[in-house]
Amino acid sequence: MKDKQFVWHPFTQMKDWVSRPQMVISAAQGIKLIDTDGNEFYDGVSSLWVNIHGHRKAEIDQAIVEQLGKVAHTTMLGLANIPASQLAEQLVAVAPPGLTKVFYSDDGSTAVEVALKMAFQYWQHKGKTGKQKFIALEQAYHGDTVGTVSVGGIDLFHRVFKPLLFTPVHIPAPSCYHCRLSSDQAVCGMQCVTVLEQVLAEHHEEIAGMVIEPLVQAAAGMLMSPPGYLAKIRELTRKYDVLLIVDEVATGFGRTGKMFACEHEQVSPDMMTLSKGITGGYLPLAATLTTQAIYDAFLGDYADKKTFYHGHSYTGNPLACAAALANLKIFREERVIEGLAAKIAAAAAKLEQIGKLAHAGDVRQCGLIVGIELMQDKDRKAPYPWEQAVGARVCLQARKYGLIIRPIGDVVIFMPPLASTVKEIEEMLDIIHRSIQEVTERTFINSDSLQPTDL
Repeated sequence: MKDKQFVWHPFTQMKDWVSRPQMVISAAQGIKLIDTDGNEFYDGVSSLWVNIHGHRKAEIDQAIVEQLGKVAHTTMLGLANIPASQLAEQLVAVAPPGLTKVFYSDDGSTAVEVALKMAFQYWQHKGKTGKQKFIALEQAYHGDTVGTVSVGGIDLFHRVFKPLLFTPVHIPAPSCYHCRLSSDQAVCGMQCVTVLEQVLAEHHEEIAGMVIEPLVQAAAGMLMSPPGYLAKIRELTRKYDVLLIVDEVATGFGRTGKMFACEHEQVSPDMMTLSKGITGGYLPLAATLTTQAIYDAFLGDYADKKTFYHGHSYTGNPLACAAALANLKIFREERVIEGLAAKIAAAAAKLEQIGKLAHAGDVRQCGLIVGIELMQDKDRKAPYPWEQAVGARVCLQARKYGLIIRPIGDVVIFMPPLASTVKEIEEMLDIIHRSIQEVTERTFINSDSLQPTDL
């Protein structure tokens, strides 16, 4: 198999990978993936959270073909191109108020990297040179470049690179299920916000910005913040003159039930990063949106050296921008956001039943983003031993019934394409219910027979 001979896969222990048979996807249609044996599977994680309208969406296919007839790529260093210009206008039109400028890059990690560098340089231009630090959440994930790993907080992913990194100010993640600050959510008063205010009150003159995944910390296991948390973060960062960077890479483009997660609490950040769903799951593209005030701070004469010296070879790639324009057109013409309420409600009804399972410790939902955290003892919040890979077992079990999903540890992740129908969402969640039940109710688990990299 050429894959095993030549390819190094991301987040994968290759020793296990090359020793086991692996599924090979050869085609796709709608919300189904098709392997080389002709078997069809629901794409229950949207091909890692990127696919929005399904595979082989005719309108996006055609937009790319039409752009191929014009120009596939040209640099944005010293040149402009039509799709990138049109897309920037449309992104500003749908973004939270106040975001007026678009800086393109290649993926979610580079979009956040841009925001970090931009925020740092902004304060240098404003004469507040001491503002060099960033606040980030524990369990944060913002990508795999050096800057984004620095503001990350997932030890398993990030600890090996610690000597390369700058040190952020970490504050507690606003996950009520895992809260270490209070044992009673009803009287908590969002102590995680109190911690942030203490940090800002004491150190705001040193802090350039706060970077946050709004509403959902995705790679941490779909940890979800309580209502009002994001609005309080915006209030405090504005009060203490700290830039708020919202990472909407996973939550953007309808995933939470609105175009962007910020809309749920009427938050307008200083910067917003986008990727994943921006092209409907077709081509790599990312964008960092900023306010006019940030943009203006970089303006000056050539000799002032205020330029933002950062860029990518494929910045503003016309093919990717054409796909993104088609993606936004589908949102408008098919009224995608308006059609989500019934799908979200159908998922909630199925998840209520899953939550009654003996080992479903916590079931978390925000729009069509779902995390089901499995526990060996749900009453005591006692997890399964890591080596049993129970989350991976559930996902492999689901494949037997025609559903591809992935775990994060023992959190089963479900993030279907927004194009999924109510019936399809119900069918996928029925498979998950059955798979959890079959795996967790076995009296014996042979952990030697499975590795998480089988997924």
